Amino acid sequence: MEPTRASYDVVIVGGGHNGLVAAAYLARAGRSVAVLERQGSTGGAAVSSRVFAGVDARLSRYSYLVSLLPRRIVEELGLSFVTRRRRISSYTPVGGGGLLVDTGSAERTRDSFAGLTGSDRDFVAWQRFYAMTGRLAERVFPTLTEPLPSRAELRGIVDDEVAWAALFERPLGEIVEAEFADDTVRGVVLTDALIGTFTHAHDASLRQNRCFLYHVVGGGTGDWDVPVGGMGALTDALAGAARAAGAEIVTDCAVTGIETDGRTAEVSHAGGVVGAGHVLVNAAPHELARLLGEPAEAKPEGAQLKVNMLLTRLPRLRDDSVDPREAFAGTFHIGESYAQLDRAYGEAAIGRIPSAPPSEIYCHTLTDPSILSPELAAQGAHTLTLFGLHTPAKLFAKDPADAKAELLKATLAQLDSVLAEPIGDCLAVDENGEPCLEAKTPLDLEREVGLPGGHIFHRDLAFPYREDDSDTDPATRWGVATGHRNVLLCGAGAVRGGGVSGIPGHNAAMAVLELRP
Repeated sequence: MEPTRASYDVVIVGGGHNGLVAAAYLARAGRSVAVLERQGSTGGAAVSSRVFAGVDARLSRYSYLVSLLPRRIVEELGLSFVTRRRRISSYTPVGGGGLLVDTGSAERTRDSFAGLTGSDRDFVAWQRFYAMTGRLAERVFPTLTEPLPSRAELRGIVDDEVAWAALFERPLGEIVEAEFADDTVRGVVLTDALIGTFTHAHDASLRQNRCFLYHVVGGGTGDWDVPVGGMGALTDALAGAARAAGAEIVTDCAVTGIETDGRTAEVSHAGGVVGAGHVLVNAAPHELARLLGEPAEAKPEGAQLKVNMLLTRLPRLRDDSVDPREAFAGTFHIGESYAQLDRAYGEAAIGRIPSAPPSEIYCHTLTDPSILSPELAAQGAHTLTLFGLHTPAKLFAKDPADAKAELLKATLAQLDSVLAEPIGDCLAVDENGEPCLEAKTPLDLEREVGLPGGHIFHRDLAFPYREDDSDTDPATRWGVATGHRNVLLCGAGAVRGGGVSGIPGHNAAMAVLELRP
């Protein structure tokens, strides 16, 4: 397909969820908009797919949970999209027992902490710590869809010097170690600082703090919810809203270059050239530099393993005091104690696949079985999504296939170590008799969804404030500037990007509407 017009007010490069959010807002405001998407369908990394041959299960293939998507965007765009909260926050097997965090029962959670640690000291610390992050979330989250506050302004909004120092100024490991005594509890807290981020608790750059912040402020609560119908339900709704508003969405249309003089731009694609007043780029800054023909910043490096599975039934646990339907309903932590996370980081940092890869699992179908056909649901089938940590792209550079196979074997062995039966005994098979399991490394994500280095946030996350109080340019104020007045970021690489949120798309659209044509 090709665009139907020679020129548009706005051309959006990339039809992922953020590009679609921007398209819907701008088209509703009366701008002519074209979205150019290189793949055959929209959605980017926020899609649902029938992953296994002949099996009617629509898995959220890449991204899979929702926290940062503001209800404001859903309501303003009139989206038919809902999420469901998970009562069980997490379960972490330890020896023959484990730690269960039940958001519906403080008493049950207290008992679980006491059973693990021998006292309620860490439970009390847990309540205190997450009360602090909860207050911060309530105050920070609403700012994400407003012009960027300055650092001083955000500090005033947070209005908690202990929280500000712990999360914005000092390495996260300091407060984790000061607040919690148990190695397992410390690890459960730290994991939110490591999702898609290759770092450690005491990194002086505070990369871990930035990742942690985005994980605990989502929705103003920090809850990570299940998208009903799978992640594709969101992007399908967004594409429908953009088209209904008048945006043109062109698929199978790979952009090959962008030229701009700061007032008008030309976007080259396989079939020709289209003009634009503004170009919004729903791609990583590294990719934008290539499209502009400019020197790029260092290529980012993702650090995760994603494994999708379909099971005939949930596996039995070594800990028979917990029902697997509860253990897998929240986040199921594997090999993620504080010491284990540090060991895995150290091994990966010197180029070794972690000997005991840390990972976490969740089961979409325990909360929302609608992604399965009625027949599969009636048979007791379930999906499992595994997200592995500390697997930087460099581990796969020399021999991608062998490194992937080695990592997957070690990761599944870690999972089997906490089960009463091998996970392989529970895997469904596809129409070809193959196990229903697929794994994605950072290199796979780069090849399949265009993430440089497989970095799921496009680049390191930034704190949600602006450093320069004097710059009043709309693109800077909204955190979407690129160095070219009419070329803006609208993807995860923008300030306040990362995750499935729509926030960068919303903010880029707001900046365009403030800028003069």
